[in-house]
Amino acid sequence: MTTAPASRRAARERPHVATGAEHHPDAPLSIHDMTVAYHRKPVIWDIDLDIPAGKLVGIVGPNGAGKSTLIKACLDLVPRASGRVLVYGRPYPEQRRRVAYVPQRETVDWEYPINALGLVTMGRYGQIGWFRPVTRRHRAAARAALERVGMQDYADRQISQLSGGQQQRVFLARALVQDADLYLMDEPFAGVDAATERAIVQVLRDLQAAGRTVLVVHHDLQTVPTYFDWVLLLNMRVVAFGPTAEVFTEDNLRKTYGGKLTLLDAAAQAMARAQR
Repeated sequence: MTTAPASRRAARERPHVATGAEHHPDAPLSIHDMTVAYHRKPVIWDIDLDIPAGKLVGIVGPNGAGKSTLIKACLDLVPRASGRVLVYGRPYPEQRRRVAYVPQRETVDWEYPINALGLVTMGRYGQIGWFRPVTRRHRAAARAALERVGMQDYADRQISQLSGGQQQRVFLARALVQDADLYLMDEPFAGVDAATERAIVQVLRDLQAAGRTVLVVHHDLQTVPTYFDWVLLLNMRVVAFGPTAEVFTEDNLRKTYGGKLTLLDAAAQAMARAQR
């Protein structure tokens, strides 16, 4: 990204980060000088960047780096100490229908008495409206979303009876049925089997092919070069942000993870494979 002359020093310290006038008014997600603190202790601070349209963007960093907090703050799920967030140039509450969210599976009450089809149909409530009947058209859309993630045969099964990978697919279907422009996903690959991971990757690529923007909290460094075309390296502050081929480097990973050399070695192997 081009950096204004007045902020060249900041750009060298935080590569590929938007500053001030560089924010694009039509960016799918624009974060302006955002800080989040718990009990007066900053969790993330001074986050200032634009998510480019039509990209698969991975958020990568060590445990406690603020990856999930970043997404939740953008969705007004946790309060911000400072800064603002715009979705396609407007505050999130005004653009709620254009955004879909996949939370961490561990944060969901899977004992709630509802089947897979009912859970996915909940993703249509923004279009249906509260206390209005669910029509055949909306149920058909929910069934189509279940089919996209390979869960059509489990539509009538209670969600508590699904495996972890199946539950993740159902929650992904709930996001898909919203037909959003911007998707925020918090660790969608965590704890899933290989088949589910392949299914999720295919869904992400289909969304990108349809012109959608996807932001994913991700923990597996080895798959970053093959899954994402942009990456945000985060450790409470932005370490680097931009095209994966440019910023997913050993130097930036060392700045992000410090001395966790095992992780870095795995990432280096992944980068070598991607280059080959």
